Amino acid sequence: MISRSKWDMAIDSEGCISKNRNSADGIDRQTILELLDSNSLTTHFQPIFSSKDGTVYGYEALARIKEDRKNINIGELFKKAILTNTISSLDVKCRENAISLASSLGINHINAYLFINICPEALIDSAHSLGITDELADEWGISKERIILEITEESAIHNCDLFKEAVAYYKKRGYKIAIDDFGAGYGGLKMLSVIEPDFVKIDRHFISNIDKATIKFNLVDSIASACHRIGIKVIAEGIEQEEELKVVMDMGIDLLQGYYLYKPSPILNGDRTEIPMLHNRKTNYCSTNGEQCFIGDIAERIDPILPSSRLTAAFNRFIENSKLRSLPVVEDDRVIGMLHRNRFLENNILGKYGYGMHLNAKKFIGEIVEQPSLTVEVNTTLEDAAQRIQSRKFEFLYDDICVTKNGKYYGIVAVHILLDAITEKSLMLAKNSNPLTGLPGNESIQREINKRLAQNMHFDVCYIDINNFKPYNDHYGFEKGDMVIKTLACIIEETVKPDGFDFSFVGHIGGDDFIVITPPQISIPVCEKIISSFESTLPAFHKMEDYNRGCYVSKNRKNEEETFNLLSLSIGIVSTEVHKIKSFAQLASIATEVKKAAKMKSASICRSSIVRDRRLMG
Repeated sequence: MISRSKWDMAIDSEGCISKNRNSADGIDRQTILELLDSNSLTTHFQPIFSSKDGTVYGYEALARIKEDRKNINIGELFKKAILTNTISSLDVKCRENAISLASSLGINHINAYLFINICPEALIDSAHSLGITDELADEWGISKERIILEITEESAIHNCDLFKEAVAYYKKRGYKIAIDDFGAGYGGLKMLSVIEPDFVKIDRHFISNIDKATIKFNLVDSIASACHRIGIKVIAEGIEQEEELKVVMDMGIDLLQGYYLYKPSPILNGDRTEIPMLHNRKTNYCSTNGEQCFIGDIAERIDPILPSSRLTAAFNRFIENSKLRSLPVVEDDRVIGMLHRNRFLENNILGKYGYGMHLNAKKFIGEIVEQPSLTVEVNTTLEDAAQRIQSRKFEFLYDDICVTKNGKYYGIVAVHILLDAITEKSLMLAKNSNPLTGLPGNESIQREINKRLAQNMHFDVCYIDINNFKPYNDHYGFEKGDMVIKTLACIIEETVKPDGFDFSFVGHIGGDDFIVITPPQISIPVCEKIISSFESTLPAFHKMEDYNRGCYVSKNRKNEEETFNLLSLSIGIVSTEVHKIKSFAQLASIATEVKKAAKMKSASICRSSIVRDRRLMG
């Protein structure tokens, strides 16, 4: 146990005076010293579960203040400790409580890791004693390899070299390192490169409502994929709803923590939790008609080989299966490299003089493995994958493509399989074009939207409709009506092309209805330009007397004569920034409603209108 004299020694080494009070919040230097002296701090434990089987992977030790001092906020306590130069003493006391209580509760007998929070400020404090954690681990019989030190990213690190030195010391001693609250501070990526942690805990801000916030989804997805690729385990903390749990599990995140699963407790509770095995199901990356749109849908799962396996193991795999073109080399779901049949046999089995097998038989796969010439995520489009193939060196042009899901090994795709899929898709698209305008039709529109939803992209859908087109068609004739539709199609294409680049998409639903997909930030300017260009063509679409009068007479749907305004457009815009869209059907329903609002607005103002729906939907 740590005595009062050690607290004094750690604090006095800073040269601080004890009368450093701040009566504004009731927490000052003296208050912190009294808390340490009176043993008013304790520890609660929150389980961290494996997403694979729901078992407890470890427990996070959380500092708590005992009942008699509940008026003190634990978060404010640590902030004030930094300001009063008592952080090292407070940090070590919490560490002591965590290790001693966990040992007393039997953590050694349940094969679980102990996650302990430590402040970066304490690590770089000159009063910090590097050996104190070793002493506590030895005293309470907890293996250093079972202790994970969580370092909060949110805290500022001013002395990077000293901090890096302290972390290196702990890693050398056998402790594992986790970055806590990743994404909450301003040093995230820098800390990742400096510390090279074993774990990353994504800050609860990004997990909260991740099922409704596309930006959060994309950020967490990117973090998880990057960490998995470099062998870092990812923990999603702060899970408080079933929907959040489903999303992070579908991402393949390794470890789960939050009140929805289990609340902190003074004992080691939660031996297991019932978690639906959502991450094992195959995600549907394509449209409902089954057309293959993403490379994950044509990937073949080839059982990988470990880098620790002997060369002979790979040789036997290739001999037993003459159709096996390549072998992925994978360790803990992370792709280490690839073995390509022809080069493997030529370089390692035959060798330059025919003695390759004799010379290399005892080698490990890790010694001869090649880096993948191309690795892509499951939701990469076929076209994007094909473009990336073309950038490879000639000798690697026909190597199989390695496919990952959130950075973890998923499967491989042969180049000829990719080309076949692209050809099949092109033929289907050609069959589905609108015969009048040549623009993609309904099936293509649905595929495009489903693709973007699957990739969790932010986009706006602009539903364009010509007002009172039927009476115009009846009055001026079908030939004139077809000219209006073809002209509008050209205007839309020409307007979208320079602004949206490859992101934008134009489709013809049928009749006088069009769809435009754009980035959210340009949807309204694009629609305004379409309306302006369309209105400039009105003299060509109407008789001169009708145009000058601003109206014409035709029969309505009741076959009664009625006066109609000149042609105009109603545009309803639905944004995935506003709505959490889960399906094409949901988007179509909202778009129809918004278009209806736009037509009502056009009718009231007697000209073209744009309505962008901004209602938040759960």
